[in-house]
Amino acid sequence: MILAGYASPPISERTHSSPVTLSSNQFIPVAAANFRFDGRFDFSNPASPMVIWQGSRISLDFEGAILILRFGAAVDQNFFNLTVDGRTEIVAVPAGTSSNYHWPHVLGGSRHQLTLIKRSEAAAGQVGFKGIEIAAGAKTWAPFDPHHNLRLEFFGDSVMVGACNEDGAIDQWEDRRTHNYALSYPALTAAAFNADHRCIAISGMGIAAGYVEVKAGQVWDKLYPRVDSPSADLKAWQPGVAVVNFGENDDSFTRNENLPFPAGYTVGYVALIKAIRAAYPDTHLVLLRGGMFGGAKSPALRDAWEAALRELEAGDPAISHFVFTHWSELHPRVSDDRKMADELTSWLKQQPWMARFL
Repeated sequence: MILAGYASPPISERTHSSPVTLSSNQFIPVAAANFRFDGRFDFSNPASPMVIWQGSRISLDFEGAILILRFGAAVDQNFFNLTVDGRTEIVAVPAGTSSNYHWPHVLGGSRHQLTLIKRSEAAAGQVGFKGIEIAAGAKTWAPFDPHHNLRLEFFGDSVMVGACNEDGAIDQWEDRRTHNYALSYPALTAAAFNADHRCIAISGMGIAAGYVEVKAGQVWDKLYPRVDSPSADLKAWQPGVAVVNFGENDDSFTRNENLPFPAGYTVGYVALIKAIRAAYPDTHLVLLRGGMFGGAKSPALRDAWEAALRELEAGDPAISHFVFTHWSELHPRVSDDRKMADELTSWLKQQPWMARFL
C-alpha cells in the first residue's frame, strides 16, 4: 500500500468535484473485499463507512482508464490526498448528502495503485465513502500487504494533526485545505519506520483546559471527536508504541486568559496515561513535551508534566519520555514537522525496547 504524502509527491493546487457519471462505468462498492481500510472508521453503515480521523487511509488496486470516487454524507470540511501511481491530487469534498470526484489525469489500461488519505482533522469534518467507479469490465485487486512490524498510535492536539502546516506567515483556520496531516510529524515518523499508524488528536484540546470544551481524557478512546461518541473497539487494533503529547493548550489558553496554569493538569495527565495503559497492557508508552512555546518555554507546564512523569514512570517500566529541542512560535510548518520527526525518529531508533520493531 502506498501512503499518500509520505514520499512528498508533487500535489496539484486544483481540486475537482463533479456529479457527472458515465452509465457504462461499473461501481465498486466499499463492501467489495478488495478495499483496505487503515484507521478508526465508523462501519455502522456498511454501504458508506464514515472517514473520521486524520491519517485514515483507504487503498485499492484497479485497472482501466477511468476512476471516479463516490462520497456519501459529508459534514463541514473534508480534504484528502488521493495518490494514484505516485501522483497526488488534493480532493475537497463539499458538505452535503453526496458528491463524486473524477481523477483528472490520463490513466492507461494497466494495473493502478490508489490510496486515499484524510489530510484534514476529525474535528473539522467527517464524510462517508461509498466506493469507486471504474471502466466496465475492469478488475480490482487487494493492495499489497505492507507487513508492518510496528503499529504507532499518536494522541495529541493541533501540533500532531498538522494544523496550519502549509499556511504562510499567519495561522488560519477558515480553510482546512492547508492543514495537511500527511506531512505532520506523526505521519513522517511513522513513514520512517514503515509503521501502521493512527492519530487521535484534536486542535485546541488540553488535559484540563483548552480552546475547545472536550478534554483529552474524554475522547482518546472514542470513535468520533466528541464526548457523546460511541467508544472505539480498542481490542481490535493495539499499538506497539503509543505516543502522547498534551499541554500546549493547557498553557497557552490559561496564559491568554490571564489565568493560572490549571491545577488539575498533573492529576488529569496521570489519569489519561493510566487509562491508556489499562486498554493497552502490552504497549510501550512515550510521553512527549514540546513543539510550540508552552512545551518548550513554560516553567508551569514543565513542572506539572515532570510531576506526572515521576508518578507514572515510578510504577511502569514500559513508559519513556522525550522533549523536543525544536519548537515554533506559530503552529509548526512542514519544515518544522520534518525537524520534529527527525528528532523523534532518531531518539526512537536508539531505544533498546524498539529493537523488536526494527
